[in-house]
Amino acid sequence: NQLPKITSSQNAAELLYGQWNKNNIELHETFKIMLLNNANKVKGIYQVSTGGITGTLVDLRIIFAVVLKSLTTAVILAHNHPSGTLRPSEPDKRLTQKIKKAGELFDIKVLDHLILIPDGNYFSFADEGML
Repeated sequence: NQLPKITSSQNAAELLYGQWNKNNIELHETFKIMLLNNANKVKGIYQVSTGGITGTLVDLRIIFAVVLKSLTTAVILAHNHPSGTLRPSEPDKRLTQKIKKAGELFDIKVLDHLILIPDGNYFSFADEGML
């Protein structure tokens, strides 16, 4: 049972992009979390929500129900921008901080938040110093 190990935003983005449904990545926004263990090995990828063209509702309680139940110690957040824009919106930034803050209460690290676009390119909050 070889679990992939995450060593950079690039291999996290590639793994997530590989799991994304290419038939609808340009149609609507989807929010996922990558669950990691202490050694940064991937335990799974959970789809939190799917929304419209310009946004999706993300319920913190659902995220942490999954994270706590799976005894996950770190997460990478990810969502797609169907428009192909690689810039995080203000709501994206607020949500990231909110999840990070909630994670701190449970000693769960938010390692990154990736924004994927249909061509496979990505934006990393961690790489840009926004975490």
